[in-house]
Amino acid sequence: MPPQRFLILADGDFDPMISKTANAVIRYLPERVVGVLDRATAGSTVHDVLGFGGTIPVVGTIAEGLALEPDAVLIGIAPMGGRLPETWRAWLLEALDAGCDIWSGLHTFLSDDPELSTRARERGREIRDVRRPPSPLVVSSGKARLVEPLVVLTVGTDCNVGKMTCQLQIVRGLHERGFRTRFAATGQTGIFIEGAGIAVDAVVADFVGGAAEQLVLEAAAEADIVLVEGQGSLNHPGYSGVTLGLLHGSCPDAMILCHQAGRKYISEYREADWLEIPPLAEYVRMYEAAAALVHPSEVIAIYLNTVSLDDEEARLACREATRTTGLPCTDPVRFPGDTALVDAVIARMADRLPDARRA
Repeated sequence: MPPQRFLILADGDFDPMISKTANAVIRYLPERVVGVLDRATAGSTVHDVLGFGGTIPVVGTIAEGLALEPDAVLIGIAPMGGRLPETWRAWLLEALDAGCDIWSGLHTFLSDDPELSTRARERGREIRDVRRPPSPLVVSSGKARLVEPLVVLTVGTDCNVGKMTCQLQIVRGLHERGFRTRFAATGQTGIFIEGAGIAVDAVVADFVGGAAEQLVLEAAAEADIVLVEGQGSLNHPGYSGVTLGLLHGSCPDAMILCHQAGRKYISEYREADWLEIPPLAEYVRMYEAAAALVHPSEVIAIYLNTVSLDDEEARLACREATRTTGLPCTDPVRFPGDTALVDAVIARMADRLPDARRA
């Protein structure tokens, strides 16, 4: 069966900075997106709104979207308060009637909604709640340290700085060089793109490490390199728990530190200005020390999200990050020809000792 073609629902929040899920699917799976439903920007193209994505149309009604012949409606934003707006409910029911599946990354599972689930069953369609964790999950036991492939985890200075984007850019580069590479998705957007994974923010705390371990063990069966999507930040007051769970559950050989240039405070985009982001060199020390409590690992490169800078400012920021940390640094989205991150992963794979994982 060919891959499904998506109509992305992003009504009211289709924007370069807000619609994270919609934007990532458009960036990495453009050939599978037939259109975006957003009444505020209807009549434009995706490129007009985001600056990338080409001529994919933005439509203002579900009828216009279904006329583009999607196989599935993908929810690309989170509605305010996490509740499904009644307008959206009517759209989803109409999409099910038209023969579409529904892909959702909401915390509220749509397959538990009586009206939607009944309609899906009647029409022979599927509702995919990608945030629903698999069962059973187990507590991690350190098995990930024993796999043969190189395991690389992205870690960050904050949430929403580009940990998933970093790994997806590296996946592309490694595939181009012939390395068997698997991306282990740990969030709903990554799962949409990869087609598999575990959304760890929906996993009971005791099993976050076990979920990471399971992802590594599964990916290691068919890869030379496993790239694990990181979450949160080690010093984030709300999400440090999931960060540590992924770090100790995946037992990475190496880490790539991700940061958004210019961000000064943890969760600054949520108007939290009381907790300053330490220097990058301090994060390198913190992450390596935290990893070593279970399995030694080192930061091998810096991914710098330079979305708020112009090209020259971005180059200067990358050079400054290298000067202060001694590590290669780039923004592979802005500078796709710069292979510093891919080179760092390949170099780490080449110089590691064959038996180091069993020490």
